[in-house]
Amino acid sequence: MSNDITSGRDAVIASVSASRQALGTWAMRVGTFVFFVAVALQTLFAAGLTSFGFETWFPIFVGFGLWSVLLCAGNILRYGEVGWRALFVLPAVFFTVAMVIFPTFFGLYIAFSDWNLASASGQHFNGLTNFYQMIGDERVWNALFNMIFYVGTVLVQYVIAFGLALLLNADIKGQRFFRVAFLLPFMLSPVAVSWMIGKSMLEFRFGPVTNFLRHLGWENPSLLTTPWLAKATLAAMDAWVWIPFMMILILAGLQALSKEVQEAAKVDGAGAWSGFWEITFPLMLPVSVTTIILRIIFQLKLADIVINTTSGGPGGATDTVSSFIFREYKDRSNVGYGTMVAEAYLIFIIIFIMLLLKLASRYMQRQE
Repeated sequence: MSNDITSGRDAVIASVSASRQALGTWAMRVGTFVFFVAVALQTLFAAGLTSFGFETWFPIFVGFGLWSVLLCAGNILRYGEVGWRALFVLPAVFFTVAMVIFPTFFGLYIAFSDWNLASASGQHFNGLTNFYQMIGDERVWNALFNMIFYVGTVLVQYVIAFGLALLLNADIKGQRFFRVAFLLPFMLSPVAVSWMIGKSMLEFRFGPVTNFLRHLGWENPSLLTTPWLAKATLAAMDAWVWIPFMMILILAGLQALSKEVQEAAKVDGAGAWSGFWEITFPLMLPVSVTTIILRIIFQLKLADIVINTTSGGPGGATDTVSSFIFREYKDRSNVGYGTMVAEAYLIFIIIFIMLLLKLASRYMQRQE
């Protein structure tokens, strides 16, 4: 079937005249060459390395639009009807380039510049200065070590979510009510949770939770001012929001399991505990691994609850890399250094997730 499709596509392309194909090829090549040369020259001009360039990046934006038109026209000229079909894909490609690829490379350009919005000197290229500063910045390393703790709590969240999913999968009264009730935290915004719980219920002087703890005999219930306790409190708040997400994924996996296998295990004399460890848990491994990896990806971006509750305090004890980057932008107006940390953290996340997926794949293969 695929060979028929390929041969049909080749036949359509072959029907286009050679001169038309050549014109389309040159249109695409010339447009691409001119656009990327213009981007390179503008980058050098913005970095102060050349005197030739535009005052703003708007002409480059217009050039991107013209380049897109030339690519579309070149595709049509070169491939004929097949080129017209490609036009349905090209808008998505251009959108990805404009919204993902270009901002990433532009961020790299900013990362290698000294750009503080509070300074009158403006932006100028400073090479690897930001990188060396980041390597020696104890605040960045502190935030990374904090992320090890926050990511480690995902395993605890998984255990709780699995238990709740087993409960909701059982034949109990009020099953629908409990499903909605357990999902309520996930329906709330993390910003709302941080203000509702962190700024209101856990407030040191008048918060109902801290007042209740005083009645129990705790003289100084400083849940958000003691370093280790503040970190544990934020982890608990974050878990309260995200455990329902893990629970619903695991519940979907449990409901997809074959009932015949579980019933056969009961007939063979397997108890509830042995049936779980020998039947349910192994069959749920693919869903479990997917759930944990997705949750780790979200956890690596943890910022909103930290920013709105403690702002990384006390003394950076609850800081995450994302909250540190936010404060570097907002409080210190240090765009260049903040972008360097953000780009380095992006590379770290990509490498970490790739290694995690590889380890998960090997683990799953050994279990088969």
